[in-house]
Amino acid sequence: MLEDENLDKKPPRRDAKTAPSRYFHSPVPEEEVKPIKLKGVSQQNFSGEIIKVEQDKQIGFKKTFYRKGAPKKYIKTESNTKIPKELLKKYDKGEKVRSKGVKTKFFKEKQERKEVYLQYATEQAARTEILLTEQQGFIEPDEEEITAQYRQVEIARNVDILSASKHFKLNLDFGPYSLRYTKNGRHLLLGGRRGHVAAFDWITKKLLCEMNVMEEVADVSWLHVHTMFACAQKDWVYIYDSQGTELHCVKRLYRVNCLEFLPYHFLLATGNKDGYASWLDVSIGELVSNFNTKLGDIRLMHQNPGNGVLCIGGSKGVVSMWSPKVREPLAKMLCHSTPMSALTVDPKGQYMVTAGQDRKVKVWDIRALKGPLVSYGLRLPANQVVVSQRGSLAYSQVPIFDNTFLSTFTYVYTNKIYYSLRARIVRFNRTCYWEKRLKRHIC
Repeated sequence: MLEDENLDKKPPRRDAKTAPSRYFHSPVPEEEVKPIKLKGVSQQNFSGEIIKVEQDKQIGFKKTFYRKGAPKKYIKTESNTKIPKELLKKYDKGEKVRSKGVKTKFFKEKQERKEVYLQYATEQAARTEILLTEQQGFIEPDEEEITAQYRQVEIARNVDILSASKHFKLNLDFGPYSLRYTKNGRHLLLGGRRGHVAAFDWITKKLLCEMNVMEEVADVSWLHVHTMFACAQKDWVYIYDSQGTELHCVKRLYRVNCLEFLPYHFLLATGNKDGYASWLDVSIGELVSNFNTKLGDIRLMHQNPGNGVLCIGGSKGVVSMWSPKVREPLAKMLCHSTPMSALTVDPKGQYMVTAGQDRKVKVWDIRALKGPLVSYGLRLPANQVVVSQRGSLAYSQVPIFDNTFLSTFTYVYTNKIYYSLRARIVRFNRTCYWEKRLKRHIC
């Protein structure tokens, strides 16, 4: 019973002073508490572990114009070379804009500053003109000056270092030679009439292979890669690799005089002494076509780089164009009244240049089969003609003509040279792709 009574009793109520505080409890009575005066935000100074954080200040942007005075001119750097006035006129932007009509001072100064920048750009363009590759250089002789007196060694000493490093000389005793470059202009292939064959990187002078086939070599040609090349020997056409190992002997190509490789068709075109034009597919090793051109011994044959058509020159002064799909010539052009001595097509496939025993060189429009567009006479018949990628025409009598051969010709290298030098030049076959460089062989 006592236990039940104790359970019914409630615990005694505590006073408010002795009761625990829920949130804050201060042992100091509220009456004795003094109010705290707070300082302003700018006057507060904290110490200890508390870090004072300042507000981000707005940074004003610097104005690109000047409020007072005329625009400042750029500082000219001193240079040893002065800019010719002709170059400044060439790159001049015209007369300056008059600032009198500008209303506000701000736009007036802005226009004057723009003229200063244009003047600086004009001078920089004139200074850097020497770095342009659009214009090629030649030896420009004075009046009555003979350029034959300048040797290749002297020219190499007076050109830039890059061009001088590409000059080299080979002493070969098994000529005359046929020369061929790869399509990228990196590797050079030589084939001598007395059997000497060599392939090398002409920039680094690294030899790929060198051998003597011990029989006559009529012509050589690279295939689609620099690791394979074809060689037209006395009887048949042989294919070698870059190490000089014989890969194939094509006996169906007999007594070949000329070789032309069509890189976009993988066809090796040949012309032999019996007047047959043949096309060999180097990917499968099969003979695609073999036609009798009825032109006799084929000595002049050149491909049109634009469409892959073969241009064959005959002894009657007629140029015939052939394709492996048609047994008859696609077109014929009577170019000379005498037998032809040289034939070539420019790298763009637009114009054809022919030379004959009548001592004339003619330029024809091979697209429209019109011409001659230009015809001029020589003292002696030209043995070889070559057109570079920039349109310069050269032939085996040594004069070289500048730029486009369709305009009026001007002698760059005068033809007043020694007759003995003319007579000794037998072949100078090819120009190097992507390089303004002409290779010739003097036997």
